[in-house]
Amino acid sequence: MKGLSLDNRKIEFLSYFLIWTFVFSVPYFSERSSGQINWHEVTKNWAHLSGYLILFLVNVYILVPRLLLKKKYRSYFVLVSALVAIVIAVNLLAPSGSPRQPGSEIVTTPEGLTPPELNKPMGKPPVMAFADNFIICILLVGAGTTIKLMSKWLSEEKLRKDAEKEQLKTNLALLKHQVSPHFFMNTLNNIHTLIEMDTEKAQDAVERLSTLMRYLLYDSAQNTIELKKEIEFIYSFISLMQLRHSDEVEVSVLIPEQIPDIKIPPMLFISLLENAFKHGVSYPKKSYIYFEIQIHEKTLNCIIKNSKHKTVANQFDEYAGIGLENIKKSLILLYEKDYKLDISDKENEFEVNLTIPV
Repeated sequence: MKGLSLDNRKIEFLSYFLIWTFVFSVPYFSERSSGQINWHEVTKNWAHLSGYLILFLVNVYILVPRLLLKKKYRSYFVLVSALVAIVIAVNLLAPSGSPRQPGSEIVTTPEGLTPPELNKPMGKPPVMAFADNFIICILLVGAGTTIKLMSKWLSEEKLRKDAEKEQLKTNLALLKHQVSPHFFMNTLNNIHTLIEMDTEKAQDAVERLSTLMRYLLYDSAQNTIELKKEIEFIYSFISLMQLRHSDEVEVSVLIPEQIPDIKIPPMLFISLLENAFKHGVSYPKKSYIYFEIQIHEKTLNCIIKNSKHKTVANQFDEYAGIGLENIKKSLILLYEKDYKLDISDKENEFEVNLTIPV
């Protein structure tokens, strides 16, 4: 995406360069078409155009990105107005007449007198000159702002579509990786054993498996899902995983009782939770899994901890390789820079802390 953004900026800059190159070439070719180039007139026109160019560039590359797009409307309006006033003042105060070239025709009366008013350069009234400059400045500011906003919208639209495609790929990859036929076979075998030992517990396991299957087949295909459904899926996943492990594995789940009506991308935490079960359980030793969700006003914080045993391979290696890159790539596509992922690899504990906006 960074490469794509860079290309967009290059195209935008090239477009501005070609347009203004054409604008600055008009005074030169206009004088050239008359047969003799009046460089004084060309230079004077270029000076006027330079003020407009500065106004355009400052608005497009400084004021719009740093003020308008950050919703600092009052500061943007004040600075744009001041810049427009400066450009108009410079253009009005700059010399507007060009010296009469030798050999130029002088108009005389039949009596041989030269009326001064006939040989003075005809200039626009101050009000008309001000109106012309003001209209040009407003058009330039409006055109530059519109182009910049359109460029940002196209970039965000492209980013959104890429995020949707990437999220779909991620969901499919997680579906294949997390819920494999081996997982279902073990779960069904455990349920089969429970039917004779604890019928009520077996029924609950079947319901959990049904919830998990329904989520994977239907809900995970959406771009976003209610947080309540995501938590139901997590509960089902944890319950089924507990069927595969002994009582030596202590599982703690801390989730607020009141869950707000917000939406998040589906299967956002499952890869982190699955990794905790994969690396945090050691049958000869007492193990634990800790899962917590904290909901604040504008953020959601997910904390996952698991015990770490020397006999188990370094869990951080799982994240340092392809796993971490895939997780970060998905988070960047979904939230750009509005997320925080902290991984703490301690001697006896592994912790992942993920914060996302809601």
